[in-house]
Amino acid sequence: MKLLNIFKRFQKDESGAVTADWVVLTAAVVGLGLIVMAAIKPAISGLSTSIATEIGKADDNF
Repeated sequence: MKLLNIFKRFQKDESGAVTADWVVLTAAVVGLGLIVMAAIKPAISGLSTSIATEIGKADDNF
């Protein structure tokens, strides 16, 4: 009977549920961040190339 009581207490215990919620929420935020970065990476790459070109032109003038 003692083992049955342990299982009943374990089943009613919700202290780890908050941790699981935070893990899922954190994974969702990281996943959304990765999706956003994948979407804007080409634009950032093109912009950085343009900036490097302009800096190179300005450096040649000095």
